[in-house]
Amino acid sequence: MTKRDGERTRWTDEMLDELADSVSELRESVSEVKDSVSELRESVSEVKDSVEGVRLTANALLQIAAQQQRENEARQAEIAEIRQRQEESDKRFEVLLSEVRYLIRQIKPGD
Repeated sequence: MTKRDGERTRWTDEMLDELADSVSELRESVSEVKDSVSELRESVSEVKDSVEGVRLTANALLQIAAQQQRENEARQAEIAEIRQRQEESDKRFEVLLSEVRYLIRQIKPGD
């Protein structure tokens, strides 16, 4: 654009060509940005899907771990009960053994 002694601004063919080139470049840039945004949306969608998969897997693993913990606690309770019964059985055996020894000593002739 040029101004000559108070004349109105005039657009020359060269200026119009430059403007058209700038508009074309701007359109290309906008198109590239749109493509980038589309790719970004796809990536975000894939990440969301991956995160959802990880979340589901983590929940499943937590449930399995909780079940295994309950099973371990139940086994430990069973083991404790078995040990308790074994101790009681051992005590009864010791009492019976003492009684058998006493009876054997009573039966022994001529001590």
